[in-house]
Amino acid sequence: MFKFMHKKHPVPAERLRHQKELFRYAKTAQHGFPSKPSALAYDPTLSLMAIGTKSGAINVYGQPGVEFYGQHKNVESAVRQIIFLPNQGRLVTHCDDNTLHLWEVNFRSGTSVLEEVNSTTMEGKLKTISTCCLEASGEHLLVGTEGGNIYLLNIASFSLTDNIIYQDVVMQNVPDDYKVTPGAVECVRQHPVFPDKILIGYNRGLMVVWDRKQLNAERTYVCNQSLETVCWSRDGAEFMSAHNDGSFIIWNARKLSKPDGPHAPYGPFPCKSMTRVSWVTTDSGDWVVFSGGMPRASYGDKHTVSVLKRDAQREEEKHVAFDFTSAVVDFVLLGGEGTESKEGPHTLLVLAEEELVAVDLSSEGWPTHQLPYLSSLHSSAITTASYVTDCSETAYRRLVAAGERQRQPASQKPWPITGGERVGEPCSSRDLLLTGHEDGSVCVWAAGDVSLRLIYRLTTSRLFSEEEDDRDRRERELDEEFPPLRSVGVFDPYSDDPRLAVKRVALCGDSAALVVAGTAGQIVVWRLAEEEKEGYKVQPVLVDLVSEQDSFAWKGHDRLPARPEPLTLPAGYQPSSVIQLHPPAAVSALSLQDSWGLLAAGTGHGFVLFDFIQNKPVMHKCTLNPHDYAASGESPMTRGKSLKKSLRESFRRLRKGRSQRAAGPRRASPSPAGGQTPTTATDSPAAPQHARRGLSPPVTVSDDDVRPVERSVEARSEDPAFSGMIRCLYLATSYLASGQPPMRTLWAGTNSGAIYVYAVHCAAGEKRITTPVTWQPGKEFRLKHGAPVIDIRIVDAGGRSVCRAPADQAATGPHRVVIASEEQFKVFTLPTMRPYGKFKLTAVEGSRVRRIGYARFCASPTDDSAYTEWCLMCVTNQGDINVFTLPELRRQMHEESIRREDILGITSLVFTEHGEALYLASSSLYQRLALSSGVAVRPSCRLTLPEGARPAAGAAAPAAGAAAPAAAAAPATDESAEAKQRTASGDSRPAAEASFSSGADTTVDSHRDFLSSSEKPIESAAAATSGAAGGGDGSGPGEPEVVEISTEEADRLLNGMRGLVNGVGGREERSVENYKEEKDGVKKSLEKSKETHISASEDEQNNVTAQREETERVLTTTESTSDSVTTRSKEEVRVVRTTRITAGTKVTEVTPPATTAAAAATTAGTRQNGNGGGGKRRALTTGPSVTLAPSESDYNSMDGASVGATEAPLAHCEETETDL
Repeated sequence: MFKFMHKKHPVPAERLRHQKELFRYAKTAQHGFPSKPSALAYDPTLSLMAIGTKSGAINVYGQPGVEFYGQHKNVESAVRQIIFLPNQGRLVTHCDDNTLHLWEVNFRSGTSVLEEVNSTTMEGKLKTISTCCLEASGEHLLVGTEGGNIYLLNIASFSLTDNIIYQDVVMQNVPDDYKVTPGAVECVRQHPVFPDKILIGYNRGLMVVWDRKQLNAERTYVCNQSLETVCWSRDGAEFMSAHNDGSFIIWNARKLSKPDGPHAPYGPFPCKSMTRVSWVTTDSGDWVVFSGGMPRASYGDKHTVSVLKRDAQREEEKHVAFDFTSAVVDFVLLGGEGTESKEGPHTLLVLAEEELVAVDLSSEGWPTHQLPYLSSLHSSAITTASYVTDCSETAYRRLVAAGERQRQPASQKPWPITGGERVGEPCSSRDLLLTGHEDGSVCVWAAGDVSLRLIYRLTTSRLFSEEEDDRDRRERELDEEFPPLRSVGVFDPYSDDPRLAVKRVALCGDSAALVVAGTAGQIVVWRLAEEEKEGYKVQPVLVDLVSEQDSFAWKGHDRLPARPEPLTLPAGYQPSSVIQLHPPAAVSALSLQDSWGLLAAGTGHGFVLFDFIQNKPVMHKCTLNPHDYAASGESPMTRGKSLKKSLRESFRRLRKGRSQRAAGPRRASPSPAGGQTPTTATDSPAAPQHARRGLSPPVTVSDDDVRPVERSVEARSEDPAFSGMIRCLYLATSYLASGQPPMRTLWAGTNSGAIYVYAVHCAAGEKRITTPVTWQPGKEFRLKHGAPVIDIRIVDAGGRSVCRAPADQAATGPHRVVIASEEQFKVFTLPTMRPYGKFKLTAVEGSRVRRIGYARFCASPTDDSAYTEWCLMCVTNQGDINVFTLPELRRQMHEESIRREDILGITSLVFTEHGEALYLASSSLYQRLALSSGVAVRPSCRLTLPEGARPAAGAAAPAAGAAAPAAAAAPATDESAEAKQRTASGDSRPAAEASFSSGADTTVDSHRDFLSSSEKPIESAAAATSGAAGGGDGSGPGEPEVVEISTEEADRLLNGMRGLVNGVGGREERSVENYKEEKDGVKKSLEKSKETHISASEDEQNNVTAQREETERVLTTTESTSDSVTTRSKEEVRVVRTTRITAGTKVTEVTPPATTAAAAATTAGTRQNGNGGGGKRRALTTGPSVTLAPSESDYNSMDGASVGATEAPLAHCEETETDL
């Protein structure tokens, strides 16, 4: 306890440097399929695909490894439509909250990122957006509304123009017979040949070809069925309409004639609506692709996309209805774009709610592509996961070869989306992610790169019951031939038997041996085989864990029956041993040592050590408490036990309340090293949550006089429910007895804090096959706090796991065992089990550990000589991730990573040995986290645009006057590297706009931050401006420099400044410096303060002015106490500088202030009408501008403030740094 009386030593500078080099938290990549997709788009020129979700996320994908992530600010607004601006690296999104957003892929810090640069909102019920269509020129976006009007959005300014196609005007030119209420604008399509003509489709069946140049309706078409969508033929001679009765009609756009149709592909019975249709015409025929349209009575539950390939006479050649297990969101056809193309589509890309499917239309039989990314991880619900780091090259190559044999029916064509390029070399690590699923399957993924790629899919259900997929396939083959349904995709959320669910999975990285354990106590050992095996008969080995408990009766589910008939096993993973535990409870822990030929598995009743070389158990132990009725499969406790427990807990609460009242309120204590936050609650208190989440102000307490407050962890009951459950198993070679060499050991930890250690003896060489494996008890102890033991790991002197150490270093140095419970970590020295260190987590912070991992942290992923450390990582039930050094257990990182309410994310998290973590952000998407600064798995890609792909925002123009060219040349020579990168990547926004505003999404704080941080750019540019003015010293007169910018940029800045006007108001900052002195009975005190005030206003002419005013106040007090008390005070106030930005001014000229003597008690805002000498300024015309003072000395001589720019040709301003 005396250690708290001494001041803590500061952290050495070298340690701080290592922390900065090794540890860095970031969200790097996403693996899997986005949750709840709602929109799909494709850019044929750049070969990019975009997917939007109902949570406002937008992801752009190119070739494997090229991914860009974006997120709308309103996470509750779904993305309804995505429109690419072709060949520009930009796209427009339409969201549910009636907003339109402009996104750009720009080059930042060595990689391309997706940024939102502008947005607009259409207000009013009649302006509710129903559909959008981009002009072929890319200049305007046609926005159809529920009110029937069509608005034009200028892409450059991202604002609505005055050109509006009113529904009333369209209806005036419609014949009287057609003048019905047409409803909302359902779709708008531009003519492929004549861009001045558009096809407008209204909800109730009215279609109008509108001539935008002549402002009249060229032709009108009416159908008695509600309209879903329309599309043009390639030459614009015809168009196709799809309707809600499952039919489509082909109309002649050149002359009035009888339409071709209606065609109901699955009629004549009532059919579902045909929601989307795409029509591609070629010289040899046409392709009609549509979603929906199935017979409502027989196939109303089907989600289909049908492909009709027809010849030149429009006779059907091939017809397939692709059947999906989830609803179809959208689809696009790849290939055959443009009016000059004569080829048909080569790929059909279908976005369903739970998966993405790509159909190869150019190959025989129309097979599907193997997805390089966006894989459906949740084809069956994920029940467990495991990560294998750096699998051996031989095992990895065998796995990939086995997976290639599995995918032979898939398309052999390359992946059709090839946009973008990767920056740097792709990651070459052979990391594997294993996911166990509810239907008994196990998927092996290549997880060492940005794209998560499926290598192998293993199905364990074929050993125990007939596969449901086979029965469905046979029944479908016996069904009628029409409609021609074909099941595609892998998503299948249904599992007939919950006992098939995989609970634990383990893979040996050296041999690729795989062990899968399930819910009904079944354990299967799988090995890779190069050839097919026939006549395999499943013969499980029964292991009874409760054979010593005569009175035990299992009342849970039965075990899975083995498949009775012999099986033919294909090449790949084949079972070598099948183990059945009794009672058939779920396997809760699993450990594999393939080099020993042993595995250990545990349940709620005990554990077993199994020899899968000789296919027999070595030993088993029952950890079941005789009074633990919960593990028998019935109710957790009887009524008598429940009453006893209730009384016990009541007395505990009474004792706890008395102790807290007696102790009184405690002061908050400082957190130990690593940022712990002490509290006084027991499990998941609200106090630490508020403190950690930033909901309450921090309390600062000195480290010298306050000791960290620890929460008392009460001892648990001797027989809690499931006290004998095995939580972790560990097989490793280490020291178990003093004076003896290292030996093979088995460690087991239970739910009640008990730890069992055994020594295992195996014969060497060929004797291993015949000589039985023996064992003997080693140690048995119980943690004092009795918390569940969730992980055990033996490390060497450097903190590295002995299982990962090289063979020549495995036995060197002292070994220590790290025992991690839910509440604390403890390190013991082997073999004496002497305590080495511990870290209490629950007692100090109130959180409980959920997952444990060990990783090597390195400053550089490529430099082997870089400094490295092995550390322990954990995630708590609060969603926090912590990193501790080994074996000292000093915390190095504490990050709030996952929301505490996200139970799925916390329980699904897995750590890697590279200092990373993966967790399920949704049921279908893994989020990858980097905890180490040396992590190489992150999207690093670049999108190269053709020169001039994006339209220029504006150009510089010199002002009138002889000095204008010289003044205009000064800023051009000071171009920063970032501006050059922005220009090279296609970002044509001017530097002034890029530094001030990121578009219409600028906030009040962003403008305030710009004003607050505008001193250095202004001062540095002032020297360049004054130098170009001729005199260079700011003493001579000069002409202002006038720079032209576009009206759109002026409007953008103006809207952002109006947001500052309508915002929270001004912001005040104050800094105070004090100085006191006493001499010869006279006390002198000096108080110097600086005040900064930021405000904004708008005048009657809608000119918006934002002002930043810095005032310096000096208060001098003299107090004499020799004879009589005399006090004198003097206060001097002067305005150091005033920065003002005005939007709406046409021309601004500023004259620098005249140097005057300092005056006392001067207030800010005084107007001065005099002129002064000065140098050149920088102004803007046609919108916002920046005007610079000649030098910093002008600010130091300012006495008072003045207001500046007006719309007069010449405006004299004093003491004003910036005017626009």
